[in-house]
Amino acid sequence: MKGTGKEVTIVMVEDDEGHARLIEKNVRRAGVNNEIIPFTDGNSALDFVLGKDRTGETSKNSYLLILLDLNLPDMSGIDILAKIKSNPHTKRLPVVILTTTDDEGEIQRCYDLGANVYITKPVEYDSFANAIRQLGLFFSVMQIP
Repeated sequence: MKGTGKEVTIVMVEDDEGHARLIEKNVRRAGVNNEIIPFTDGNSALDFVLGKDRTGETSKNSYLLILLDLNLPDMSGIDILAKIKSNPHTKRLPVVILTTTDDEGEIQRCYDLGANVYITKPVEYDSFANAIRQLGLFFSVMQIP
């Protein structure tokens, strides 16, 4: 997966260790070998994506793809999504929401804020693995602006 001649880095924001391993395994299984940088809370992920100063300057020349769990220990993934999508330097970064909720209102809110893909984490291992594999295939053909 490449942007314009630049490698895309996958930023994974997921506090559940088991889910994080599962996601990584299935992204790899789909043939995506990009670097995956894991975060287990919202603040450290935002420090990385928007910088400690939250200006977003740090990412203006980066190609990042963000995998975002909505239920994090320190803040809601929706807040993180809103911050990323409202920043001029990061608003074009693709954000994939991964969550256990299938609340219609929440899903709509994520799309309204600019989420690119919304994946509900199913309880069954196989369908979750399958969803991530599809995502991997999607990454492999995706061009980042």
